[in-house]
Amino acid sequence: MDGILLFISGGEIVVVLVVILLLFGSKKIPELAQGLGKGMKEFKRATEDIKTEIKKESEILDNIKDFKNDLTKKL
Repeated sequence: MDGILLFISGGEIVVVLVVILLLFGSKKIPELAQGLGKGMKEFKRATEDIKTEIKKESEILDNIKDFKNDLTKKL
């Protein structure tokens, strides 16, 4: 995160905040932040679900390989 802020000066941050305040108003900003937070939470949950599914699939494939190896050893 420090690398990103390296190219943005304090004055530029203030200008961006003022523009956001002018565009959305002081009452709308908390609602926008709350919506953004919910969206980030949903995205994080979705990525965790995908990671879990991939892990389960990997475990199933490992079990299939073990089963196949056991069958070939018995034959």
